[in-house]
Amino acid sequence: MLAPLKTLEQIVARLAETIDSLPLKRSEGFVSLVLELPQALAIAPEIPGPQFQFSHNHRGEIRAGYGIAGEWTAQGEARLQTLRTDAKRMSARWEHLDPDETGFSGFAMLGFAASPIQEPAAEPRALPNALLWLPELALSSRAGQAAVILSTALPVAREEVFARWKARLGQIIPRLNQPALDPLTPAQLDQGPTEPNAERWQDLVLSALEQIEQAYMEKVVVCRRLRLEGHRRFDLTRLNAALAYLFPSCQVVTIRRDVTSFVAATPERLFTQRCDRIEVDAIAGTVCRAPSADRDAALTHSLRTSSKELHEHMVVVDAINDALAHCSRRIEPPDGPRVMQLNNAQHLWSLIRAELDPGMDVFQLAELLHPTPATNGHPCALARAWLHRSEPIQRGWYTGAAGIIEPDLTGELWVLLRCARIHDRIADLYAGAGIVAGSDPDSEWQETEHKLAAMSTALQFA
Repeated sequence: MLAPLKTLEQIVARLAETIDSLPLKRSEGFVSLVLELPQALAIAPEIPGPQFQFSHNHRGEIRAGYGIAGEWTAQGEARLQTLRTDAKRMSARWEHLDPDETGFSGFAMLGFAASPIQEPAAEPRALPNALLWLPELALSSRAGQAAVILSTALPVAREEVFARWKARLGQIIPRLNQPALDPLTPAQLDQGPTEPNAERWQDLVLSALEQIEQAYMEKVVVCRRLRLEGHRRFDLTRLNAALAYLFPSCQVVTIRRDVTSFVAATPERLFTQRCDRIEVDAIAGTVCRAPSADRDAALTHSLRTSSKELHEHMVVVDAINDALAHCSRRIEPPDGPRVMQLNNAQHLWSLIRAELDPGMDVFQLAELLHPTPATNGHPCALARAWLHRSEPIQRGWYTGAAGIIEPDLTGELWVLLRCARIHDRIADLYAGAGIVAGSDPDSEWQETEHKLAAMSTALQFA
């Protein structure tokens, strides 16, 4: 294993050898240079400035981006169509050079809030409503291999971009594959306000049940926000490590554009697109875990056999199938429902696969599949309108989606669940519960407590 500084020297030398092969004088577009790293990555380090990270412990994958080579924002009902136009323009003039033949390429991040309507910012430097982001330096690690990807807008002077990339490499490379941080002593977190409070929650759920009884909606997902305050600044590197350890089958997402970070540990893909194939997770129906094996097995059995939970799950499966029918040549029968067991909860989970119509991309698929009944309700438009009138908090990016976009505009997006918005020692946590006929306000409150525990437990070690 090369020492970090030796690795940095070799990468910078490789950059000097290859930079003159880049079309830096071209009048427009982008170029990405892919350089091999000597080993797979254990972490993507936190540094000052804009950055994002997607890591999945069980899959052994990390994608991270630092700095900004290009960015586009949008809001409103046409936000994804607007970003699709920007992405197609970017992709058409985006050249990739891989002199080490790694097989990796540049990538961008796509993310967007739950609602296309721009909410009044809860704080002045919140994430934009929808964002397409090409990082200046990216890290990609999978299947025991890794690469660093350097990107820039064109045209650019050789000396300028070399200096900029060298400085960025100096920030990142020495921090790669450092020994795991020693765990901190679990910290006491002070609980602040929760919105809605328990009394308002009861009213909200009962109001939703009245709408369901009147056949206005079949399902609606209501959420709450809990504020926690630590006695030290939350360390995102330690937080990501704790989330990866506690929830190895979840995608850990961290996005920071300014002083505030958005962090999620989500079990639910919106979809994965590879060429003309798509996989979609349908996750709905939840019970908690229990410390006793017998009690835990009993809860699993109750989840498998509950008519209420099975109905809630099938609402999501049917909605996904209906959405895919608009863009697919063939949809396979759902694989499930099975039980997905996390440390703090159990969910009914079905995997849905389809063969897509030619020419589909992530933007069109996101338009069709988001929001799902698992995070919004059904019928979609009626549930969204009711939530806009009734839900007392702004969701921001909670129950939105984010993920990685490949150069051909395929990729993978994840539903942003088990989330926290973090600034210094303050963390606002989000969780929701699906309300259908037969839901009980107290049980649904307890379900959100279990979901909030995912992030609150990890924050104790950050």
